[in-house]
Amino acid sequence: MELDEKNYLYLLFILPIVVLLFLFNLYWKRRKQKEFGDLELINKLSPERSVFKPVFKLVIILLALVGLILGLVNPKIGTKMETVKREGIDIVFAMDVSKSMLAEDVAPSRLEKSKQIVSQIINQLGNDRIGIVAYAGSAFPVLPITTDYSVAKMFLQSMNTGIVSSQGTSLDEAIRLSGTYFDDKSKTSKLLILISDGEDHSEGAEAAAEEANKQGMRIITVGIGTEKGGTIPLRKNGIVESYQRDNENMVVITKLNRPGLESIAKATKGGYVNGNNTKEVLDYIKKNLDNIQKTEFEATQMADFQSQFQWFLGFAFVLLFLDVFLLERKTNWVKRLNLFNDEK
Repeated sequence: MELDEKNYLYLLFILPIVVLLFLFNLYWKRRKQKEFGDLELINKLSPERSVFKPVFKLVIILLALVGLILGLVNPKIGTKMETVKREGIDIVFAMDVSKSMLAEDVAPSRLEKSKQIVSQIINQLGNDRIGIVAYAGSAFPVLPITTDYSVAKMFLQSMNTGIVSSQGTSLDEAIRLSGTYFDDKSKTSKLLILISDGEDHSEGAEAAAEEANKQGMRIITVGIGTEKGGTIPLRKNGIVESYQRDNENMVVITKLNRPGLESIAKATKGGYVNGNNTKEVLDYIKKNLDNIQKTEFEATQMADFQSQFQWFLGFAFVLLFLDVFLLERKTNWVKRLNLFNDEK
C-alpha cells in the first residue's frame, strides 16, 4: 500500500524526543562533573568550552530534521483551478453489487471481474466524463459525473456487496438513477454501461430502458456470469464457511440472464456484450465509442502541481554540513564580546 506523503508529518514528533535527549545528556554530564570535582574549578580548567555552541548545534540539527521531514512530505504548489474545453461524451457505469455477484463461475468472482472491466474501460477513455452507480435491491449514487479518472478508480475498488443495504437486483432503479446523472439541457451524448448478471428481482426494467431512450440515453449491457451458473459463497475472514441458501434451505444457483440484458440494450438501440472475456468487452466498447458523436464541454481541473521537496532537502543538507564543522569550543570573536559574562 502506498504511503500518503502527509503521514510523514508524524515524524515531527521526533523533535521533542531529540530535545529531551539533549537535556538528559546535559543533566548526565553535569552530574558526572559534580562527582569529579568542583564545577567552578572544572570550568576554569576548560576555558575554551562554550555554553552557547551545544545549544546552537541542537537548533541546527532540529532545523535540519524539519527540512528532511518536509522534504519527505513534498509540499507542492500549483493549486490554481482552471477551466479547459474538452470533447467527449458522458458515461455512467451502473454496477450490480448484489450477492449473486459473489458467484465464482467467472474468475475471480463476478464482482471483481466487473471492477476489472470498468477499470480497463476507464484506461482507454480520453476526455469523457464518467460517473458510477451501484445497485442491488435499490440504487445508490457512488460518484457523480467527473473527469477525474483516478478518483473514479479509487471509488471503484472500494465497491462491495455491503454498500447497498437492500438485497436483490433492481435494474429499473439503476437505470432511473443513472438518468439523473445526465443534464437534460446538454447536447452531450449519454451512454449508460450497465454491468450485471441480469438476475432482475423487480419489474419494469424494459419500461425504464424505454424511458431512458426518450431522454437520449443509449445503454450497453455487459453480462457477467455463465448460463450454467454458480453458487454464492459466504466468507468470513476470507474463508468460505457456507453457501447462500433459499427459503427451502436449498443452495442457490445463480445464472446469467442474457435475454433480459439484451432486451434492455435493444430498447435504447444499444447493445449487449459478454463480459466474461475482458478483451472482447474492451473492443466492443471502443467500437461503440468511436461511433458516438463527441460534444465539446467545459471541465474544471486542478493545474499541475510542482514538487518543492528539493528546497527543503537542500536546506537540511546545508545545515547538516555546517554542523559537521561547528565545534563546541568558543569562537574567538564571540569570546571577545563576552555575551555570557564568562570572563571576570
